[in-house]
Amino acid sequence: MIKNSRFIAVYALLIVVGLYINLHADITVPMNRPFEEFPVNCQEWRMTSQHSFSDGVLEALKPTDYLSRQYAGAQGNRINLYIGYHGGGKEGGEIHSPKHCLPGSGWYEASSARMEFDTAGRKVNLVKAVYQKGEAKELFLYWFQVQDKTLSDEYSLKLAGITGSMLQRRRDATFIRVSVPFEGNEEEAMAAGSRFVRDFFPVIREFLPS
Repeated sequence: MIKNSRFIAVYALLIVVGLYINLHADITVPMNRPFEEFPVNCQEWRMTSQHSFSDGVLEALKPTDYLSRQYAGAQGNRINLYIGYHGGGKEGGEIHSPKHCLPGSGWYEASSARMEFDTAGRKVNLVKAVYQKGEAKELFLYWFQVQDKTLSDEYSLKLAGITGSMLQRRRDATFIRVSVPFEGNEEEAMAAGSRFVRDFFPVIREFLPS
């Protein structure tokens, strides 16, 4: 009886692996709208600059589409917004975690915590982190968006990619990062970042596939 159970378990595992291999030729999921249509004004926020990545950076990140901008608020707060959409498929790259990228560019993590954030009646699972480079400090609020789910850790992102590939032939995912430079008052930076996320979260969802 035990041998039969082991055989069934191994057979089931082989079936799952076989399905995964056959369904791993994932499709590239298009966005609802390209980021070039992303609004320059939203609520109190006004775009002040937009940044384009070099060919070398794009080759490393391999986003399907991306947005890198700075906005200014009515109270003078400067907010940096990066959105990188990865549509899946053979040519698409994977999301690079800030836990690896920022230290590699000279920033060190002063604090980090996962939290649940309420915006317009929807819960957003995100990471609140403070990074420092010399005297410069910056507050980061970031999360991973997979369809209608917001994820705050890389393990959940990997699991969502595997299950999406097996069940739907799609591994599309988005990385959203809001960063607020500040000098002394972290609470003020958090208040500004929170307002920004609440104002822009519904807008971001309009551009991403569900």
